[in-house]
Amino acid sequence: MTSSSSISIQNMQHPLLLSIFFLFFFLGFASADYLQNSDFESPPKNLTGNSSVPFVLLNENNTIPGWTFQGTVQYVTAGRIMALPDNGHAIQLGQDAKINQTFQANGDYMEYILTFTLAPGGQNCSANANITVSGPDNQGIFSFKQNYGKQAWQSYGLYLGLSGQDETVNLLFESQSVESDDNSTCWPVIDSLLVKAVENLVQGKDNLLLNGGFEFGPDFLSNSTEGILLDSASSPVQSPLSQWAVVGTIKYIDSEHFFVPHGNAAVEIVSGVSAGIHTEVTLAKGSAYNLEFILGDANNACEGDFIVEVRAGSVAQNFTIRSNGTGSAEKSSIKFEVDPNATTPISFSSFTTSQTKDGIFCGPVVDDVVLLSLSSNSLRIVINPNILISLLLLIVILW
Repeated sequence: MTSSSSISIQNMQHPLLLSIFFLFFFLGFASADYLQNSDFESPPKNLTGNSSVPFVLLNENNTIPGWTFQGTVQYVTAGRIMALPDNGHAIQLGQDAKINQTFQANGDYMEYILTFTLAPGGQNCSANANITVSGPDNQGIFSFKQNYGKQAWQSYGLYLGLSGQDETVNLLFESQSVESDDNSTCWPVIDSLLVKAVENLVQGKDNLLLNGGFEFGPDFLSNSTEGILLDSASSPVQSPLSQWAVVGTIKYIDSEHFFVPHGNAAVEIVSGVSAGIHTEVTLAKGSAYNLEFILGDANNACEGDFIVEVRAGSVAQNFTIRSNGTGSAEKSSIKFEVDPNATTPISFSSFTTSQTKDGIFCGPVVDDVVLLSLSSNSLRIVINPNILISLLLLIVILW
C-alpha cells in the first residue's frame, strides 16, 4: 500500500520547545580544526623565487607546515594553467608520493569523516591518476570524475574511522599511477581538507531510522558549491553518510546551493541506474510499519522523469518523479510488515540516468526518510531551520 501528497517548505512548522532541543543537539556535532594547514595556504618554509610559479618541488629543506611527505610532491599555486578553489594553493602528489598528518582525537569514541577537494594536475591530461586516502579504519581510491560538476575541482567525502580520547588519527594520501607511461598521467592535486567528528547517533521516538534526514555526513566546504561526491561504501557503519551504505556515486547536497526539501542536507543520486543508498534496521517481527520519504529534484536544471525503486523489507515499489529542474518535492510512503529475517533492509535505487543540458550527471533527490510503527503513537514533527536560526540569535542576545 502506498500514499503520496505534495508538500511545501512553508508548511514545515514545529513547537518552540522542540526547536530549542534540536538546536543544542546539533551544536554537539560542530566541526573542529583538527588539521594544521588544511588548505595549504601556509607556504613551504624555505620557498624561494617567484611565488606565482604554479609548481614548486618540495624537498627536505623545503617542507610544508603541518605535513610530512615522501616522493615527488609539489606546492601548487592557482593561475592560468591551474584552477583551484578560492584561487589559492594546493599540493600535487607525483610519482610514488605520500603526504600525511596525524591529529589528536577529541572526546569519547567518535567517528571521523573527511571532506577534501581533488583536481586534475593539468588542462590536457590523457589520464587521471588515482589517489588513495586512508584513515585508521577505512580507505578509498579517488580520481577526478568527468561530467560530475562545472568546476575544475570536486569535493569528496570519506569515512576515516572510529577513535577514542587520547588516541591519534593518521590521515594519509598516496598517489597511484594508472598507466605505465608516467608522462601521460595527470597527477592529482589536493586542496581544502576538513575533518568532522560525529558521536554515536541515538534512535529517537519520532524516527526508527538513524540519520533518516541525512543531516550527518561530511561537512560542506566553503567551495562545495556543487555538493560532495560520495563513492561506493558497502557498509552503513563505514560510510561518510552516517548509517547509510552507498552504491555507485551519490552527491551530498546542502540547502545553501541546492533545493533541499527538509533540513540542511539531502542526497542526490547522480551515477544512474542501480546507484543509491541503503540501510538495515532491526524491527519487531510480524509488526506493521510505515516508511515516509520525500523525492524531488535539486533545482540544478536536471529535467526529465526520474524512476526510484523504494524497498522496505520485502515490499518494493517504483516511484516516478517528473522534474523541470527548478526544485520540487513530493512526500510518499510505503506500508509493510516485517518478515522473519533478522534485519529489515531500507533502500532507494535509481532506475534512470540523467544529465543536464551542460552534460552534468544528475538525478533524483531523496530526503527526510522516516520509519514509524503503525502500532505506536509516535508523533511526527518536522524542524524548520529558519526558526532554529532565530532561536540561536535570541539565545546569543539574551546571554
